[in-house]
Formats: sequence, structure tokens, C-alpha cells
Amino acid sequence: GRGGGGLGGGGVHPPARPHAGSGGGDADDHWPIERPAPPIMDRSPVEDPLQTGITAIDALVPIGRGQRELVLGDRQTGKTAIGVDTIINQRGTEVICIYAAIGQRSAAIAKTIDDLRAHDALAHTIVVASSSDDPPGRQFIAPYAATSMAEYLMEEEGRDVFVVYDDLTRHARAHRELSLLLRRPPGREAYPGDVFYLHSRLLERPTNLRDGGSITALPIIETKAQNISDYIPTNLISITDGQLYLSPRLLRQGILPAIDVGRSVSRVGGRAQLPAYRAVAGDLRLSYSQFEELERFSKYGARLEPEREAALARGRRVRQVLRQGRYEPLTVAEQLAMLVAVTGGALDGIEVDAVAERSKEIAARMVDAEPELFDHLEAGEDLTDDDIDHLLGVAHDLVGGGER
Repeated sequence: GRGGGGLGGGGVHPPARPHAGSGGGDADDHWPIERPAPPIMDRSPVEDPLQTGITAIDALVPIGRGQRELVLGDRQTGKTAIGVDTIINQRGTEVICIYAAIGQRSAAIAKTIDDLRAHDALAHTIVVASSSDDPPGRQFIAPYAATSMAEYLMEEEGRDVFVVYDDLTRHARAHRELSLLLRRPPGREAYPGDVFYLHSRLLERPTNLRDGGSITALPIIETKAQNISDYIPTNLISITDGQLYLSPRLLRQGILPAIDVGRSVSRVGGRAQLPAYRAVAGDLRLSYSQFEELERFSKYGARLEPEREAALARGRRVRQVLRQGRYEPLTVAEQLAMLVAVTGGALDGIEVDAVAERSKEIAARMVDAEPELFDHLEAGEDLTDDDIDHLLGVAHDLVGGGER
């Protein structure tokens, strides 16, 4: 692993040699690629949010600094996009980001670096790149090297670090290849017996230190045919503090990011979430899951009572509000404004197909109208019922202002 000032933005190979043309600097210090995880007494609870800029995550499955949140889904469901968007959203914060590419195609790694550069995110990001052309040993050490760099920044400089491991399915395959070359016998599902330990010893290292500094981990896993009960996915689910499941069904419906709220969970982040989110999204997870069930039921042509129809109409608008394109992170204020507007019924008069675009426009204008209130909310103050009523009045005025 590489430490010190040489960790400036750019790309490195896993042993921390600068990647050609990436701008990575020279190392001032050397740390081992694997180190013991911090002891329990040195850790403190996860208390501060790590904002992804993605409303569906920040409101419904929040992530805290020091948490390990698994991202899993089939090929091409937008897993890397979640990590890259979160890295882009750390612009202007003190968070340093590390993107560990494990066994990916060189073209895919180059595209990720270009995307980060295009969105001014490379200055606070280190890319640890091991491609599919690299020997299995280099692919194997990539995530451990990335974590050593993160630990240096956390322990020596007291920084908050965000690490994306993309992806641990390929890491397990590289480990299997090495193990077979070393004549270590395969076990369950042809993986060596220590494949669980392979990832548990990696993901024990991200934490929130009592003396300051943290490492937040976003490991990515590729599933086959939506099988989240496969061997490696279940291993990782048991190691991490929650998972974001990306559904190809939602992807086919054009709902992006394709996060399946019913099958996603954060076992820690709710405690770190800003209080204002809890005021507007506290029961949103449950009501949204009920809406999805009701929508499936209504497809059979059943006649619904008026309140059920109203719940369907509201749920469809919530879903549109949670839609978000790539590289479009939203601020805390914009997210809160949108959630207040949609849960309070201010968007009920807008056509469903227009809600996604209009809600973002209305939210931006709500933030412009009440900058002081939103500054207080971002600083961790509570969102009172009076505040919600006031913001709903602003939202209704904006919707009714002849812009429909």
C-alpha cells in the first residue's frame, strides 16, 4: 500500500506504482498490503451520514461514515454507477475516495477514470486499477492495497475515506485461480475453503475510529439470474452492514437507479441519517413497499376503493421523484424539498410522466426561497411540523403558479 503526499488524485496499479498517464505521484511511505483490523476499543459508532447524492439511497437506505454497504445485482444493472455517482457527490467535502477496479476490462477502467475527470472528481479520488489482463496475483491484492491506502489516510491524517471495490466476484475468482495454482483443494461451489475469510478480513478494516477518521466501504457483487442466495453473495451479505439490490425488472421499466427498495436494507445508516430525512421519509419505506404490492394486485383488473386509488397515484409520484439520471447528484436540501413536496401531496396535481422533471425544478426553487431553513436542516436540526407546513405552502404556490 502507498502512503503520504504521493496519494494525490490519479491512478495506480495495486502495488501502488503510478498508472501510465493517470497523474498518480510517487510514494513517500510504504505500508503492508494487509494489516490487522482496528480493535473494537478503537472504534466508535457510525454517527455521520455519507451522502451519496442519490435520493433513493439517502432517504430510504442511508449510508453512514464507517459502514460497509454491499451493492449487488446482475450484469449491466448500474452497480458501478452507484459508486461513481457517490464519488462525484463528495466534491466539496473533505472525503477522499478510492476506486478499486478488480479484474475489469481496461476500456471499462479508462471510461470510469474519464467519467471522474469529466465531473471534476479525479482531484479527490485514487483509482487502484487491476485489469483482466493482469496476472491473478495483482487482481487479488488490488482491494487490500486500496484499503491500506485508505487506512493511511484515516489513521495518519484523520481523514474520512470512501472506498468502492468493483467487484468482489472477480476478486473471488482471482483467489480461486491462485489457490488452484498453489494446489489448494477447491471446496463448496469450487471455491477454496477460505473464500469467506478472503472477504471478511478485507471488510473488517473499514470502520469509524474513535480518534477521528473513517473508512466507508461499498463492495460490489455481480449476481447471476437475480440469485442473491448464491454462495459469494450470501457470504458478503453476512459480512456487510446492509445491501443495495439492483433489479433488472426495474431497469427494463426505465426506473433508474434500479434500486429494489423492498430487498435493500441499511443496518446502520439510519442512526447516522440527518434528522430532517426521518421527518419526511421515516415511514416512506413501508408505504412504498405497500404501494408496490398494491400496484401488482391492481394489474389483475381488480376494482379499488378511492383511498387505494389515491395511494396508487401517490406511490407512482414517489417513484418518479426517486428517479435520477447518472452524474446528477442532488444536494441534501434539494432531496428534502422534493420529499416534502411529494409526501405532502403538493405534486398530486402534476401528470405522473412530468413529475420526475418538475419535482427537481420545484425543489430547486423551494431551496432558493428558503435558504436559511435548508442550511439549518443540513446542519442537523430537526424539521418541525410547522416547517413542513410552510414548505408545503411554498410548493403548492410553485405548482399552482401556472407552470403545469
